[in-house]
Amino acid sequence: MSALAVRAAAAVRSPQGRAPGQAPAALDYYRDLLAPFGAKPDEELLSRGSHVHHRDLADLLAADVGVGRSRPELLIVTHALPDVVPFTAVAPYLTDRLGGRATNFAIGQQGLAAPFTALRIASVYHSAGRAAEVVLAVLEQTTLPTAFPLVQQTPLVDSAAALVLGASTGDGLRFVRAHSAASAAAALGEGALGRDVGEDGTLLVLGPWVTESVPECTAVHRAAPGSYCTSLWLELADHWQEWQQTYRRIVLCDTDPRSGRSHVALFATEGEVGTP
Repeated sequence: MSALAVRAAAAVRSPQGRAPGQAPAALDYYRDLLAPFGAKPDEELLSRGSHVHHRDLADLLAADVGVGRSRPELLIVTHALPDVVPFTAVAPYLTDRLGGRATNFAIGQQGLAAPFTALRIASVYHSAGRAAEVVLAVLEQTTLPTAFPLVQQTPLVDSAAALVLGASTGDGLRFVRAHSAASAAAALGEGALGRDVGEDGTLLVLGPWVTESVPECTAVHRAAPGSYCTSLWLELADHWQEWQQTYRRIVLCDTDPRSGRSHVALFATEGEVGTP
């Protein structure tokens, strides 16, 4: 079966939140969750938050024309930070908005590695003939019950991105592979990818957390700060159509600031040959 290729994408940044008065519904949950650790929720911090639920982000993604008309057979929701109100299973919720027939699940607690893991899973499902169309959603909300330096010191904004992936037809941007390594330089220099990064026709898209030196590339696009795991996917959602007209290969790379591990995904235009 052919590889998965991008068919549509959507990006959401800093949507309007809810009133803080709607937060108490989760306070008892947070008190019970934190009490065994001798902690309690920071009610002032919660009241200052924007209270954008994962469900709100899913609704905004589904409202996009390209995403909204998709009817995936596999839907994966990914996130690095938890939902502020964890009472909705968002993967089946978004599935219901998109036809209701997709196998669905969420990937969390992997930091910004989660979307890269989801791409690998989606590729295997597609290769096995189990998913002709896939939706990958990356969600990030910033209202938390306790202080989390990554959120407050960056600072992060609420954001989300979605990719609709379908069988390649010869005119799109196809997913090739994704992997991780101990550093960005190691991840970008791995195997044949090291050659690809240095060749003309390659665009290297760096996330805001890549601070070390990386292999030279003729074209580099750096994502703006303000997000943890959504940054690369927001950029891809915004620019994939123009990028596939300009470049032969798109390399996405970011380094998780919490683990220090770097993650890379390679996309190629469908006319590109010789890419593994």
